[in-house]
Amino acid sequence: MKRIGFLSFGHWQPIPGSVARTADDALLQTIDLAVAAEELGIDGAFVRVHHFARQLSSPFPLLAAMGARTSRIELGTGVIDMRYENPLYMAEEAASADLISGGRLQLGVSRGSPETALKGYESFGYVPDEGETDADMARQHTALFRAAIDGAAVAVANPQMTGTTGGLAVQPQSPGLPDRIWWGSGTRATAVWTAEQGMNLMSSTLLTEDTGVPFGDLQAEQIALYRAAWKEAGWEREPRVSVSRSILPIVSDLDRKYFGASALGERTDQIGHLDGGIARFGKTYAGEPEQLVEELRDDAAVREADTVLVTVPNQLGVDYNAHLLETIVTQLAPALGWRD
Repeated sequence: MKRIGFLSFGHWQPIPGSVARTADDALLQTIDLAVAAEELGIDGAFVRVHHFARQLSSPFPLLAAMGARTSRIELGTGVIDMRYENPLYMAEEAASADLISGGRLQLGVSRGSPETALKGYESFGYVPDEGETDADMARQHTALFRAAIDGAAVAVANPQMTGTTGGLAVQPQSPGLPDRIWWGSGTRATAVWTAEQGMNLMSSTLLTEDTGVPFGDLQAEQIALYRAAWKEAGWEREPRVSVSRSILPIVSDLDRKYFGASALGERTDQIGHLDGGIARFGKTYAGEPEQLVEELRDDAAVREADTVLVTVPNQLGVDYNAHLLETIVTQLAPALGWRD
């Protein structure tokens, strides 16, 4: 059975049509949507993390609140930009939120995407060492974070307080969390690296390379390389792989009002430039359920992934997005074989 989750970017803007007009709107509605999604049988509630923007930025208080209000649904990020993170403080926060949720966190991390602030991570106090890139720094932060949540000694004990000079791990620790870390990968090469590191694969909403093939085919190639590298590395557990898609089924007049133009327009991948190179973005799936079923069946990456994250238009509010997710669960998922 394929897992289905939602992914919210957590936008908030005081503009006409927006139900999420303030930061507290965005935060509280995300919690409420997680509750509604769990009631609908959705498997995961994921949030995007951005800084210096009117979007969700500090995931762990939010994940802890979502965990306290729910009992089954997976709770995750897609993704945390590790250039901005203090790895040891993040390890404490992640373990605490995971314990509150009963071990349901699925944390996507990565080097992150371009932000509204120029080198915003430097404002947070993190500057790459000479000869290193911000991507190198993100990987270093990730390595220390992963070691810390796995119980590694990361500080020397004060003998006056502890009676020993041994090493200390951060507290608390949450068993199983190290196996639930995902790397957001935007290229085939980083997918291979992700497998070598023993992390799950969160294939990016955009790929920073382009070979001329459709987005889904390029992602499917990325997934195949990842799984081959995972097998070669000899990891014992089975890895997980997620892809994200914008899926907007039209079954009501309100759906048609919001997304009818998208359904009538040409639906193709978008190709642009990002960070000095070519990037490929996936297309939007908007239309009648029968049409979307056929289109999604042809999406090679959706077929290969075990988890599909549906990006939701969060500014339309909890009720509308619960309606959207219910349509996907009841009309699309069974026809696609995602549900028995």
